[in-house]
Amino acid sequence: MTDALVFDQVRIVLAGLALIALDRKISPGEVLTVMGPSGIGKSTLLAYAAGFLDPAFSAQGRVLSGPLDLTRLPPHRRRLGLLFQDPLLFPHMSVGENIAFALPADLRGRERRREAVAKALADVELAGFEARDPTTLSGGQKARVALMRVLESRPRALLLDEPFSRLDAALRDQIRRLVFDKARARGLPVLLVTHDRTDAEAAAGPVLDFGSPSATDQPTASAASDCSSP
Repeated sequence: MTDALVFDQVRIVLAGLALIALDRKISPGEVLTVMGPSGIGKSTLLAYAAGFLDPAFSAQGRVLSGPLDLTRLPPHRRRLGLLFQDPLLFPHMSVGENIAFALPADLRGRERRREAVAKALADVELAGFEARDPTTLSGGQKARVALMRVLESRPRALLLDEPFSRLDAALRDQIRRLVFDKARARGLPVLLVTHDRTDAEAAAGPVLDFGSPSATDQPTASAASDCSSP
């Protein structure tokens, strides 16, 4: 089990305009969904947590993993796993090399790393795909490889930026279940941003809808009691 992911009085502003505010604890195994129209700062919230906020924005507040203040760390040390609309597999690497790239440095030895890759692929019904070129994979297969590449990096939490939006309806439901099941099995807190209410329903967790009237104030106020000081 991992630590909770806490957004402690996070506020994001662009050119003096307040976009989004979040004061919330996401427990291990919980999926918090943030919904709302384009332009309110949903993806910007993920960027702030991950450490690559565009300089055009300003932000305040902390993002914590248990007692650890992630906002004080460079992006590569925050260990937050991100999934985007596109799988973003490295085209110059094989499927196996894509996953091996994410394996922690403390997993030493060629055979141990090869076994870890094989196990990760078998875990998503892609056994034997190590040598495959990512361009030969279907959309669902690419999504599975992208998921396992993130999970094998041992993230503290998952940040999901509408990762199901490019999939067709039948495949979307399958990949959603896979992502949420794997995250819960590993006890990872998950922050999902989406336009799609069916994503929120599938996540089966709390939902903050910033598209409703006074949504910026209402979710923040109602969530404040869940946010514990480290």
